[in-house]
Amino acid sequence: MNNEITLISGIEYKVRKLLEIKDKNKNKINVLSNQNIDLKKQIEEQNLQINILKEQINKIKLAKSLENSDGSIEAKTKINELVREIDKCIGLLNN
Repeated sequence: MNNEITLISGIEYKVRKLLEIKDKNKNKINVLSNQNIDLKKQIEEQNLQINILKEQINKIKLAKSLENSDGSIEAKTKINELVREIDKCIGLLNN
C-alpha cells in the first residue's frame, strides 16, 4: 500500500511539473506571437516608407529630366510610362 501511495505521489508530482511547463510554454508562445505581430507591423511600415521614398526618387528623376533640354526624350518616356500606369489602374478599377 505504501508503495502505491509513493507511485501515485510521483505521478501527481510529474503531472504538476508538466502543467507548469505547459503554462510556461503557453506564456512564451503568447510573447513570441506578440513579438511576431509587432515585427510584421514594423516590416509593413518600412515597406510603406520604401515605397514613398521610391516615389520621391522617381519624381526627382522626372523633375531633373524636365530641367535638361537633352532630357526631353527621357521626360516624354517617363510621362508615357506614367500614363500607361494610370490607364492600368483605371482598367483595374473598372473591372
